[in-house]
Amino acid sequence: MAPRPREAAFALVGVVMGSIATAQTNPVVVELYTSQGCAACPPADVVLQQLAERDDVIALGLHVDYWDYIGWADSFGQAAFSSRQQTYARKNGRASVYTPQMIIGGRDEVKGSASMKVMGLIQDHLAEMAAGQQITVSITPAANGQVRIDAQSPFPLKPPADIQLVRYRSTAEVEITGGENEGRQITYHNIVTDWDVIGQWDGLEPFKQDVAVDGSGPVVVLVQERGQGPILAAARQR
Repeated sequence: MAPRPREAAFALVGVVMGSIATAQTNPVVVELYTSQGCAACPPADVVLQQLAERDDVIALGLHVDYWDYIGWADSFGQAAFSSRQQTYARKNGRASVYTPQMIIGGRDEVKGSASMKVMGLIQDHLAEMAAGQQITVSITPAANGQVRIDAQSPFPLKPPADIQLVRYRSTAEVEITGGENEGRQITYHNIVTDWDVIGQWDGLEPFKQDVAVDGSGPVVVLVQERGQGPILAAARQR
């Protein structure tokens, strides 16, 4: 779907994790901005599905709501995700957003269906993280249905970072009966349901916090430079 004046682009990538179920070092965070009402999005949704199977990638599907007016309201769409994409666009000097778009590591933006370019950027981020000093973050079970988040940095964080808690639904099938994808039945993956900032961190001391989580679905923690800058570290508990 062609860019429109009020929308923007992005995806994100992260760093280290020490969680219990999938303990992959240095996963790259990829954000896909997508919509059930966008005819150009299904190929990008397939790319996200492939990324969701990798342990070295945290693939996140963020459904936007700005295409709802064209005949189909995305059942997973949230205005907060549209706003997040628009923030990336402003940071990158863009006046508009589009779907499908991926943001890799909170920095690099790419068309979500451009699979070869997406894979190349992911490899670049993995190599960059392996070569440098790393911030580390881990998720472990805690009492009373909570998880414990621990993060350490070998250097101060200037500007400080936001510690973010993300929840997602692993898969869902949707029968679309209106709009540009009318008549299609599409299976979506890693559908983000909640995205919350739970703290700020300057890196001077280790970050430690217990956080309540509902249900047994996957938990993702991101350390992202304040103001929606680069993603400095990430962890996932499936």
